[in-house]
Amino acid sequence: MENKTVDIYLFGKKYSVPDNLTIMTAMEYAGYQLKRGCGCRGGFCGACATIYRIKGKQELCACLACQTQVQDGMYIATLPFFPLVKQTYDINKIRPDEQIMMQLYPEIYACVGCNACTKACTQDLNVMQYIAYAQRGEFDKVAELSFDCVMCGVCSSRCPAGISHPQVAMLARRLNGKYLAPGCGHLEERVREIKDGKFTDLIDALMQKPIEEMKELYNNREIEK
Repeated sequence: MENKTVDIYLFGKKYSVPDNLTIMTAMEYAGYQLKRGCGCRGGFCGACATIYRIKGKQELCACLACQTQVQDGMYIATLPFFPLVKQTYDINKIRPDEQIMMQLYPEIYACVGCNACTKACTQDLNVMQYIAYAQRGEFDKVAELSFDCVMCGVCSSRCPAGISHPQVAMLARRLNGKYLAPGCGHLEERVREIKDGKFTDLIDALMQKPIEEMKELYNNREIEK
């Protein structure tokens, strides 16, 4: 049975594409050669952030192009890069307190509580809530809520206060990992083993395996609880 076609609009130009394609594959079907905004194709890297609106509807939606199926009447524009504010700091010299957020990302205190960031999040994270935790210096809670952030920047593109939410979350996760989270002895030991070259031959052998076998090994790996 042949797939039906739908009409989509890429940067304002109309194309008819099979309805079973993702936005990313539909762009390639339409003749676009993707050189930027095309990363892992698995929904993990955040490189293919996209905004769209369905013809006849007012709502502006956000998604990842590699994970979202096309719909009829979809007006699409990609957002392969968003200029987030990325402050520099030495993680060994800063401390996990409220003052560090005030010093590096004072704009978080200008949040108006509109929740546009949460509505725009391509990962369905409660972005506004973790910004509230960041304001109070509760970095462990920020780390937990923002763990699945792919840093696509769509939340920041919708923020009237100019907050760089992914970078705020990254700082909080680093502070949490460095100072607040319990130590992980066996992880530190494994890092030392890797640096000493204990797994070099194993890694080289793994890299020679067919991609499907690597996927099988990854999907069935032992996950620590």
